[in-house]
Amino acid sequence: MNKRGGRNRGGRGVIPGFGLSLGITITFLSLIVLIPLASVLVYSLHLSPAEFFGIITEPNVLWAFGISILTSFIAAMINCVFGTMLAWVLVRYDFPGKRILDGLIEIPFTLPTAVAGITLSKMYSTTGEIGGPLSALGIKVSYTHIGLTLALVFIGIPFVVRSIQPVLKKLDPRYEEAARMLGSSGFTTFRRVILPELRPAILTGFGLAFARGLGEYGSVVYISGNSAKEHTQVVSYVIMQKLERMDYSGATAIALVTLIIAFVILFAINIIQIRQAKRTGGEV
Repeated sequence: MNKRGGRNRGGRGVIPGFGLSLGITITFLSLIVLIPLASVLVYSLHLSPAEFFGIITEPNVLWAFGISILTSFIAAMINCVFGTMLAWVLVRYDFPGKRILDGLIEIPFTLPTAVAGITLSKMYSTTGEIGGPLSALGIKVSYTHIGLTLALVFIGIPFVVRSIQPVLKKLDPRYEEAARMLGSSGFTTFRRVILPELRPAILTGFGLAFARGLGEYGSVVYISGNSAKEHTQVVSYVIMQKLERMDYSGATAIALVTLIIAFVILFAINIIQIRQAKRTGGEV
């Protein structure tokens, strides 16, 4: 314990003392995160309750929230399934090109989302390499909810994979071997031995992918079509529309609701992590 009451877990550190380090941390966090987020709340307070609820209950806004939440949820569920499979392959198997494949998982993080949106919308359009054959089968992807979900799967898959990989690396394979020696089938071993250990990580990846999809703009602005008639507009596009019309109050009202949803998701993720840490005897 240092003189100011701060606890240094690693002994004497190379970074300045607790007071200075804490002050720099709080200042940086305030300037980058807290003050910008607080400004959304301040601008929203300029509206009366009737005006606020009038804005967020507009038909196009409600549709945008519904579509954003639904497609983000579906995309996050898809990512949970295939993200778990990807993480399993990358952790449990060795094969040529494994490092390259592992690096490709990061592409949605590094690639500009607008580039991803343009590429996906072209590839899955009725004249695209994949969209053409699908269109011949009566399946239209670009400018539909399917295309919107596809884009959200693309940008959300790394969150699930990177959440599960560390847990899989720490999971001792001997537990699986013991289960098989006791006569458990592969499915039973996965359900009773592996899945309980992976569940918190999967839920964390789901929450992160869902939250990212809820506020995504670049990758969906092209492939969704942004049609009010076809109900393919997302929340981020509606906010952008209001900003273009200089309706800052309307934009901040919608942004505040989106922010509240994101905070709820973040709170749920932290509860999951705390419970997992208590169950395993770790520290959060």
